[in-house]
Amino acid sequence: MWVEFNPNPDNQKRVGDCTVRAVAKALDISWDDAYILMAVKGYQLKDMPSANSTWSAVLMENGFKRKSIPDRCPNCFTADDFCRENPKGTYVLGFGSHTATIVDGRLYDMWDSSNEIPQYYFYKED
Repeated sequence: MWVEFNPNPDNQKRVGDCTVRAVAKALDISWDDAYILMAVKGYQLKDMPSANSTWSAVLMENGFKRKSIPDRCPNCFTADDFCRENPKGTYVLGFGSHTATIVDGRLYDMWDSSNEIPQYYFYKED
């Protein structure tokens, strides 16, 4: 279910830009546009663009809502499981120190994070 996705214009770089990549995919915008949105919001919040509060605010301002992952199996429910249970829609998963986007049951990320354990997610109601 993983799809390699790296919209960073310098796609050879392996930088800590997972939040920018996730926001870009979720909002269907370029990496540059996502970075600018997050930088402006970070400036407004007096926080870093990649801070959870910053990218979360960008998503929520664009119609996303946040939910926690049900605690039925806190150490065994993976991103791959989430994909199978959510075959339609756009979701941004928060893993604690990583972020990735799912669109229609496919996990878009620079590396295969399908075995990571999500803690929460953002979704957009249709």
